[in-house]
Amino acid sequence: MRNLCFILFLCCSLNVFSQANRNDTIRTEQHPTDTLSAVTPKSEMEIISGIEMANASMTPMKYSPTKAGLYSAVLPGLGQYYNKKYWKIPIVWGAIGTGVGFIIYNDKVYRKYRNAFVAELNGIPHEFSHYNIQNLKQALGREQDRWKRNRDYAIAITGLLYILNIVDAVVDAHLYEGRNDPDLAFKPAIIFDEYGSQAAVPGLSLHYRF
Repeated sequence: MRNLCFILFLCCSLNVFSQANRNDTIRTEQHPTDTLSAVTPKSEMEIISGIEMANASMTPMKYSPTKAGLYSAVLPGLGQYYNKKYWKIPIVWGAIGTGVGFIIYNDKVYRKYRNAFVAELNGIPHEFSHYNIQNLKQALGREQDRWKRNRDYAIAITGLLYILNIVDAVVDAHLYEGRNDPDLAFKPAIIFDEYGSQAAVPGLSLHYRF
């Protein structure tokens, strides 16, 4: 009985090992073969040049804020010329020139009333002596004070314009490198004021991202 079982087990084992295994067959799929590229390979110099261009840092044209400020301090508009903002030069000259003109005119009128006031105090005839004006001395005093105040205002405004001319040149030179920087943006915008009576007002927005 044991021999019979052993013979049956041996026959079954031979039958199993004699079956074909699909995974043991040789694959005959068509794979693409390696072919030579039709594109002409780049030379070593071209490859090195491309790497250098890719790794090169951007070097935009620089303008020194110190130089721009000194130039504008020496001669208004010269800093704008240094920054190549030629369209600003007539504006600077016109603004400061108008201020200087007001200073000269107001100072001239002030000196005229000042001289007449001093002459009136000393009893000396002057250009306003023939005017029939009551309290001529007080009137001349008020006029000289008014024109002196106008002259002082003109001096202050002209000085402010002179300083703004220097500040404009310095800021323009300092921000030149960041004009094409996406982290720095200056553009029109709609400003929403949640605490005001108006829902929205037009304005300018300055965005700087660190």
